[in-house]
Amino acid sequence: MGKYYFSYSEYLKKFFPFKVYKIALDAGFTCPNRDGTAGHGGCIYCENRSFSPNSKGEKKSVRAQIEYGIDFYRKNFKAERFIVYFQAYTNTYGPVSLLRELYDEALSFPDVVGLSIGTRPDCLPDDVLDLLAHYSQKTHLWVEIGLQSIHNETLIKMNRGHTYEQFADAVVRTKLRGLRVCTHVILGLPGETHDMMMQTADALGSFDIDGLKIHHLYVAEKTILEKMYRAGQVPVLTVEEYIKLVCDFLERITPDMAMQRLTGELKGEFLVAPKWGVSKRVVISLIEKELARRGSFQGKLYINIKNQISQEALAKVF
Repeated sequence: MGKYYFSYSEYLKKFFPFKVYKIALDAGFTCPNRDGTAGHGGCIYCENRSFSPNSKGEKKSVRAQIEYGIDFYRKNFKAERFIVYFQAYTNTYGPVSLLRELYDEALSFPDVVGLSIGTRPDCLPDDVLDLLAHYSQKTHLWVEIGLQSIHNETLIKMNRGHTYEQFADAVVRTKLRGLRVCTHVILGLPGETHDMMMQTADALGSFDIDGLKIHHLYVAEKTILEKMYRAGQVPVLTVEEYIKLVCDFLERITPDMAMQRLTGELKGEFLVAPKWGVSKRVVISLIEKELARRGSFQGKLYINIKNQISQEALAKVF
């Protein structure tokens, strides 16, 4: 682990002796929370164009998006190898034959060394997990499962269309196949207290989760959340509030969980709020400075919390 937290770049260095960058895709999937299977309208904060660059404008083929991404990262960051990130919407939501076709196309590029599959807890049936396990034998594969919060009342308010119990079941079945799991969490969701957010951190420690993406709640245009925000129904975090929250969260999770993201979107044509006026690099620097001020680091409180949970469980038995 680095000085303050275990970064994704550190994690990748354990497997690759060269620079590896993620290429984000919009592979044309939809979501069961949009087509009526699990719900309608999607999550109240969801606007894929606000965070997925390939969801904007004219849709390109998977091959064209990968070719563009490879060229961009080679020219601008001297990237040598690539992980293709199936990002937009739910990328396991389709027949196995379609998934196999898309994943094979991504892996047909010689310099693609991995896949990262963004999905939902309710879209990981056993046949899909078996397919992903097959690919994990020949490439560096991640399954990214959106959770956002362990609290079902929050998930209902956000119109997530799944429960915490479905998430727990999906993670267990995914890990039984030896797959890497990255979980997504949002801090600052409407109605959530500090204690509720820390309960989400503590719960993650009970799973064998390999990676984590922490986002702050941001309001994007043309979402239900925007209407609520403009009606004064949704407060958003200041950068100072978020820095303290994310540091509190980091202290409580396992020290070997690779941090794939530490903040949500900070700019862009679709962003309504909060507008902090700083870059992601600055936010990360502020997180590190706060941890330094505390004399703290990722996982500092994890062992104590784990022991406390174990003692409480024993007390219920005896």
